[in-house]
Amino acid sequence: MKAKKGKPGASKPGSQKAPKTSASSKTKPAPKAEERTPGVISELQGAILQVLLEKPDRLHNLQQIQEKLAPPQDKADAHHIIGALQDLAKRKYVEEASKLRFVAAMEHAVVDGKLINTQGGIQMVQVPELARDILLVNEGRVPAMVGDLVRVRITKLSGKGLRGMFTRVVQPLRTRFVGTVDVEANGRMFVIPQDGRIKKDFLIPKEHHKDARQGEKVVVELMEWDRDTPIARIDRVIGKAGDHNTEMHAIVLEYGLPLEFDERTLAEAAGVPDAIPAEEIARRRDFRQVPTFTIDPEDAKDFDDAISFRKMEDGLYEIGVHIADVSHYVRPGSALDNEAQERATSVYLVDRTIPMLPEKLSNNLCSLVPHQDRLCFSAVFVLDEQGKVKEEWFGRTVIHSQRRFSYEEAQVIIDTGEGDLADILQKCNQIAQQMRLNRFKAGSITFETEEVRFRLDENGVPLSVYVKERKDVHKMIEDFMLLANRRVSQFIHNFRKSPPVPFPNRVHPQPEEIKLTNLKTFVQSFGYDIDIEDPQKLAQSMNKLVLDTWGQREADIINSMAIRSMPKAYYSIQNIGHYGLGFKYYAHFTSPIRRYPDVLTHRVLQQVLDKHVTVQPGPMEALCKKCSEQEKKAADAERASIKYKQVEYLGKVLGQEFDGMITGVTEWGMYVELDGNKCEGMVPLRTLRDDHYTLEERNHRLVGKRTRRIYKLGDRVRVRVVKTSLEKRIIDFELSGKPKQA
Repeated sequence: MKAKKGKPGASKPGSQKAPKTSASSKTKPAPKAEERTPGVISELQGAILQVLLEKPDRLHNLQQIQEKLAPPQDKADAHHIIGALQDLAKRKYVEEASKLRFVAAMEHAVVDGKLINTQGGIQMVQVPELARDILLVNEGRVPAMVGDLVRVRITKLSGKGLRGMFTRVVQPLRTRFVGTVDVEANGRMFVIPQDGRIKKDFLIPKEHHKDARQGEKVVVELMEWDRDTPIARIDRVIGKAGDHNTEMHAIVLEYGLPLEFDERTLAEAAGVPDAIPAEEIARRRDFRQVPTFTIDPEDAKDFDDAISFRKMEDGLYEIGVHIADVSHYVRPGSALDNEAQERATSVYLVDRTIPMLPEKLSNNLCSLVPHQDRLCFSAVFVLDEQGKVKEEWFGRTVIHSQRRFSYEEAQVIIDTGEGDLADILQKCNQIAQQMRLNRFKAGSITFETEEVRFRLDENGVPLSVYVKERKDVHKMIEDFMLLANRRVSQFIHNFRKSPPVPFPNRVHPQPEEIKLTNLKTFVQSFGYDIDIEDPQKLAQSMNKLVLDTWGQREADIINSMAIRSMPKAYYSIQNIGHYGLGFKYYAHFTSPIRRYPDVLTHRVLQQVLDKHVTVQPGPMEALCKKCSEQEKKAADAERASIKYKQVEYLGKVLGQEFDGMITGVTEWGMYVELDGNKCEGMVPLRTLRDDHYTLEERNHRLVGKRTRRIYKLGDRVRVRVVKTSLEKRIIDFELSGKPKQA
């Protein structure tokens, strides 16, 4: 197999030394790994192990364990803790050294976890219930891919961590991979994986070449392993590497996303009638005479949402949030539903959209285009000037949008007060601003994220890269969508408290204490601070941080680090609230053309309105998990397409200089993000010839051994583009002097 070089700074596996845990653990014979099924570690057991692993060479009594559990466990729960400890002892995760005194003793315990590669190229196994990852001692010869669920026998426990021996793959993450054909002089064919985390090339036997040629992008199917070498067959030739369409298709296939709809789904979509039956309109609340409009990007093709507005008596306003009634056309069990369920989301690459629904629905019947009657599921609110909800109504409607605005067009009308529906747009903006203020006061955290856009020529070649600006009109639409999502969720929850109605809550957990502590230390290095004592104070101080850093050169890096400190939102029938938004109830209701959870929410909402709920928790939770997984795949694919085009763009300007900011520091270099286009590349440490620099990880900086010169996160630098690789999607810079805008 072809060898691949690891990144600098990697230490050798097995270099950590572990102290003994106890004498008795040495004398007991080690059971064979495969004689005992790992089983499932409960949440309580995982928390106990985390306590014990903080100081693995010390005994812990019951009281010490109780006090360190977060939140501290009641004395009344002691019997649960003892039961959990005794079960862990049977399975060799802990050892009871004396009566009710325990020590972590995981040698020979068998666990299942996800295979990962560190930045230094070391293979580890991540076990969600354990506080520490397991360092594999197989010296890189593991017949498994990154992301596979693997079984590991823990061989050593020390204060520095866990070490283990790979035994087998329990469940592969995937068996199909995208890569580039590389034919050696002797005729042997390899495929270099597109996923940079995979450090092994695929060997392709001659009978499985499928006429692929040097430099072509292909899809391979993993067949078997020859020791540590993956053997695969070529399943599909995508095209010539470097071609725009080939690369976009390769990204889609790399993440296991579909390129096209099957014939049955397309046939079913084609059979949907264009006309709305009169009897269907009669069953719905009619908003066709109420002023209604849409606001979307200039190049949008599908319009999920529309806003209606009319002034009521006593200084009140009726604002309707009208959402495409996808669930009317996509029925459970249909081919359309099965396909939408499988895709779970639309995917937005740099130059194209991979829709969740066929074009006849997404761009036609379900799209709220102007001057056409359209079926909607609506949330209608009566609000006062302060954005307080006085009345609400949910149900199916028919609308007729009078006007389609682009964001830019609507913003000009709001700013000038001149143009179509000017009074309505300005009043909607005023109410939205007040709702936003109320939301922030109640604990919602605001992060201003930036969206990268490209101008492409007719061949898909990037002409320029820019950051899309978020204006008041974007926030206005967002505020009304948040209102609808929150109130729909609360309405469903209020229908039945026990058992709760199972539907896809959009949940966001509280951030981990260690990440908040690290963030606090980081922002203090810039002269700012955050209060992490309780969630309410944190939200307020986070918002103050955003305001304090507004317009400052360090704003982007602080905002980025704050976002990284937060956990990811996901879908679940278990409602834990949405921490970032500060909402106790939250769901996705407003984008059913492009998100399957919104379709599910519509269906459950109708069952609640009918007072006949039949949805079951098990299947719904499985759908929530599926949608969360597909959402991550789509986001990864979108980022990959952006990175590819950024690399392609900078590949045309080799030698040119740009100002930027240090966004990351590692043992092998510093990452720099360029101003204006957010292209990120690396300055390798080997190119810093004025000194030998070492990483101070805690302080997020590189320090010169002789000169004591410091490069830290947030510092502004000027760099020259020296190298790009489309295959690896990497950009290399070198420092070239002081930034012009320092």
